[in-house]
Amino acid sequence: MAVRIFNNLASINAQRHLGINNQRLAQSIERVSSGLRINSASDDAAGLAISEKMRSDIRVLQQGLRNLNDGISMLNVAEASLNEVSDMIIRMRELAAQAASGTIGDTERALLQVEVVQLIAEIDRIGAATEFNGQLLFAGALNPLGPPVIISFGLDATTNSQINLNTTLNIAPSGFINSTFFGVNAIDISTAANAQAALTTLDTAGTGIDLVVSTRANFAAVQNRLGRIISTQAITVENLQAAESQIRDADIAEEIALLTRNQILVESATAMVGQANLIPQSVLQLLG
Repeated sequence: MAVRIFNNLASINAQRHLGINNQRLAQSIERVSSGLRINSASDDAAGLAISEKMRSDIRVLQQGLRNLNDGISMLNVAEASLNEVSDMIIRMRELAAQAASGTIGDTERALLQVEVVQLIAEIDRIGAATEFNGQLLFAGALNPLGPPVIISFGLDATTNSQINLNTTLNIAPSGFINSTFFGVNAIDISTAANAQAALTTLDTAGTGIDLVVSTRANFAAVQNRLGRIISTQAITVENLQAAESQIRDADIAEEIALLTRNQILVESATAMVGQANLIPQSVLQLLG
């Protein structure tokens, strides 16, 4: 091998390898410190694109889970109000049975009718005032005549990613939930005959307590459906996160091994640069 002063090829070669090893060491340090295999597009452009799309999907689906839970909370509020309506209609039936008895007079029946009137008014108030997060439910959000209430939980705006509570619940196709909807708005127990008629009305299928129960059953069915969607979607989110992690996250055990290797290579290359820089000094021996 020729001995040169101006161009130390061995040193140049050792410096090149030192630069490469330094770059690899820096990458290993970055991956171990961040916990990510992909920290920039240069690490894995295709993997970055795929993982970013997965991250976007995961975020959207996680928001969908929150939307579904909010939907269940909304239905819980509505169903609790219907529970009160149910109790009031049961009370009306109890009062009608009392008024139908010949053991009391018209004066007592008139007093019982006062309570019935108040119960009817309260049923109407519940229908008009029940709200969730500032939205009226029976007089607005859940009413098929009002604007749609959409529970969005999927990745797009298709019907497979949304539930329209107005149409799914189908609670009051003729309008609002109130005493008229339940068929109890005209209940009158001020006379024995009227009390008998009220009992018949309250016992008729499709009105009164029967209609309240069927309406609450619709709410329960939709609540259960939302719960099933939550379970399915949570599994989807979990699997997507696992796939995204496989692409993007660093295998720390592997990265530590690479870090140790690269540290040794950097130290070796540094030592070899120093050794290579001593080669031109042999020229002095030739001059001596």
